[in-house]
Amino acid sequence: MAEVPGPRRIRVLLVDDHQVVRRGLRTFLEVQEDIEVVGEAADGEEGIARAEELRPDVILMDVKMPGTDGIEALRRLRGLANPARVLIVTSFTEQRTVVPALRAGAAGYLYKDIDPDALAGAIRSVHAGHVLLQPEVAEALLAAQDDQPAGAGRPGALTERERELLGLIADGRSNREIARALVLSEKTVKTHVSNILMKLDLSDRTQAALWAVRHGLAD
Repeated sequence: MAEVPGPRRIRVLLVDDHQVVRRGLRTFLEVQEDIEVVGEAADGEEGIARAEELRPDVILMDVKMPGTDGIEALRRLRGLANPARVLIVTSFTEQRTVVPALRAGAAGYLYKDIDPDALAGAIRSVHAGHVLLQPEVAEALLAAQDDQPAGAGRPGALTERERELLGLIADGRSNREIARALVLSEKTVKTHVSNILMKLDLSDRTQAALWAVRHGLAD
């Protein structure tokens, strides 16, 4: 009888200029049954090349690296045909580092002192389409938004369905989970998300989630 293949593992690329950090991450992640470390890179430039070559699902990346740093790498990774979800794992907590990383497209921002099991959970979460921010990171981005002009987007620009959907985005739900909750197709959810971003002049789900929190649309 032919063996039935198990579920596909999450392919992870490690991008960090410290070899000891990469080694520690690899050692832990390789014991996870549903996660596979497919490669490593020591800086952003190498990380971009490895991402194009290996097509990982999730990239764990530091911010401060020699040469091409994590912020620039994030911007360039978004231009790939099949961009991976990028989870920033760093020791830098300053707002001037957090905000650019999230605006450049990071799916999450965590600190290197995170519990290993929580890190594995974070990888699974961003792979499923969630936005993942530690509380202090969300506060930093909200503070940065408060320092900027409010822009044209207002809650009144949204339909009732869009407001409902935006609240679920802020709750960290993926498109699939939103589709199930609202009894919609994933294609319809994607259309709603695109309309929300356009109406509010936002670039990604992370900004949408924080906009919802700021305007009282999140639970």
